[in-house]
Amino acid sequence: MKVVKSFDDISDREKKLLYMSNVRPILNLRALFSDATAVYRNPTEPGVDEKVTIRLRTAKYNVDEASIVVNDNSIKMTRAYSDEIFDYYEASVHTGSDKIYYYFEVRAGKVRCYYNQIGVAKDLNASFNFQIIPGFKTPDWAKGIVMYQIFVDRFCNGDTSNDVRDGEYSYMDKQVNAVSDWNKYPEQVGIREFYGGDLQGVMNKLDYLQKLGVEAIYFNPLFVSPSNHKYDIQDYDYIDPHFGIIVEEKGEVLGACEQDNTCASMYINRVTNKKNLEASNAMFVKLIEEIHRRGMKVIIDGVFNHCGSFNKWLDREHIYSNGIDKYQAGASIEEQSPYHTFFKFYDNQWPENISYDGWWGNCTLPKLNYESSPKLEEYILNIGKKWVSPPFNVDGWRLDVAADLGYSKEYNHNFWKKFRKVIKEANSNALILAENYGDSYDWLQGDQWDTIMNYDAFMEPVTWFLTGMQKHSDEFREDMLGNADKFFDAMNHNMARLGGQSIAIAMNELSNHDHSRFLTRTNKTTGRIESKGSKAAEYNINKAVFKEAVVMQMTWPGAPTVYYGDEAGVCGWTDPDDRRTYPWGNEDEELIGFHTAVIKLHKENQALRFGSYKQLYAENNLISYGRFDAVDVIIIVVNNSDDERKVRIPAWELGLTYNDDVEQIFLSYDGGYSTEKLGYSIPNGYLEIGLRKTSAVILKKIK
Repeated sequence: MKVVKSFDDISDREKKLLYMSNVRPILNLRALFSDATAVYRNPTEPGVDEKVTIRLRTAKYNVDEASIVVNDNSIKMTRAYSDEIFDYYEASVHTGSDKIYYYFEVRAGKVRCYYNQIGVAKDLNASFNFQIIPGFKTPDWAKGIVMYQIFVDRFCNGDTSNDVRDGEYSYMDKQVNAVSDWNKYPEQVGIREFYGGDLQGVMNKLDYLQKLGVEAIYFNPLFVSPSNHKYDIQDYDYIDPHFGIIVEEKGEVLGACEQDNTCASMYINRVTNKKNLEASNAMFVKLIEEIHRRGMKVIIDGVFNHCGSFNKWLDREHIYSNGIDKYQAGASIEEQSPYHTFFKFYDNQWPENISYDGWWGNCTLPKLNYESSPKLEEYILNIGKKWVSPPFNVDGWRLDVAADLGYSKEYNHNFWKKFRKVIKEANSNALILAENYGDSYDWLQGDQWDTIMNYDAFMEPVTWFLTGMQKHSDEFREDMLGNADKFFDAMNHNMARLGGQSIAIAMNELSNHDHSRFLTRTNKTTGRIESKGSKAAEYNINKAVFKEAVVMQMTWPGAPTVYYGDEAGVCGWTDPDDRRTYPWGNEDEELIGFHTAVIKLHKENQALRFGSYKQLYAENNLISYGRFDAVDVIIIVVNNSDDERKVRIPAWELGLTYNDDVEQIFLSYDGGYSTEKLGYSIPNGYLEIGLRKTSAVILKKIK
């Protein structure tokens, strides 16, 4: 028997012979593979008391023994079948009601190694072991779905009659204003600026979104709120009439306010009017029905850690106590308010001098005090249920700063367990998607969140690798730019902590409302509005790098999510400059065509939705990875350098042999993109390919 250390140590001729013989190198580590997709775990999401078949791939005739270790019990695996290159070992595991942990142990001669979610290891780290959580079901519709995030005020103004008017009310001691120039840059402190985008505008643009290829819309907050971002909600039961419909003014519209009480009375006339509130909810139902009719889904923003000082429970601005419609006294109005326990008050005198705990010290964002108020908890749980139930039938919640809710980690976990139970009982296919930075493992154990906004295992590693920039454009690091090893290390670590089920539906964004636009990050310049001015966010951008990022977004495991306007070339520093308006009439049509084409490719290839992922190649400014299932094999190569490159990709790791051919099905490059097909052979299981500078190529096995 010939003994070599690695499959890569033998010549191409020897590799060809290996396919037809029993010559066996010692433990081909690159051939070892398993994950949580259907080929390697069936069913992928088992229930309680169910048989699960688990598989491990090895090089053909390469191992003496493969075992799966389940909760410290070793089970010998049997070789179930083989193909031209690989053996597939399998074993059956029966679930109970408890979580199952497993990893693989492989032996070839005297060599042993372990395999878990982080890959091959000489020494086992149990933190990365595979796990099965019986009964943990995630929505099938969300796996690999193409989402589109809309910040409503800046997307499209479809109904000018519901626009916020100059001086309509005062917010944070200053009057709000309507922006007449749709293309104006947002102000540095722009929370009082309203451009007029609304739900009718979304309705008007559904044809556009459908043509783009969007399958789900995620809305930033829609509920009644005095700010343009609406993360300071004042009424969770109603869509804001400025987004919906204003059917009744209740009196003459006032001019610009000089006193807060005048402003408040005008505000009451429009957004606390029950007729307007009910009409806006009804309009939202119509919008959801139309979105569903087109086969698309709807996700809304749940801001449950804090509310707004305008909220009817607090009523710091006295808009409800002075209103025409009758409301119970807010907690700032009198100490005996039924909502007193909803907030954490300090030493106070009602109503002249009160203070309370605000999120990050912001008095306009009073933190909700769940631990002291079962009534508050019940109310919010009912809100969660309400919007995923008829007549609204929303398809999921995005949970704002979800790990911050409550005053203790213990309560936080208990609340989300209750929330999940309520939501899934009301709508078993509803998605629970949380915003969280850092390790989310504890919340992704099948009893709380389904998945997360994927900062750690997508946005950040992609941004560092392609641009060297931090996601707010606050820092540039030369050592991170093009660093393929750090890119894959970060991805592998964080993907392993998320687990296969959550990764398959994770929200993979390049930009959003909290970070600089990715296209701006391609200028490799640190800055914000206050330091550089808005226009500078558009200088020296690199659309070729942006296209590389979008190709990665559409081929990486998870749910690719386009932030409105990214596809049209919108730039911007971090909040609030990232909330520029969609440039209707001034779109970058080439970028829209590019997005439409690569989204179509994502949707047409099941391996990109449901398939396995494997790292193939890494060197400075160049990476390659594969997506594959039982039928299809797709190779992605990204050259982020300013030079043309030649590379030799180990396509055999995806099951491709010298008998196979692949064809280029998509190419992005400096100056354009192409969907023309170009064939390649795979001599000796390797793809040899020349790459243009700053390009990304997608290749697919020819059947």
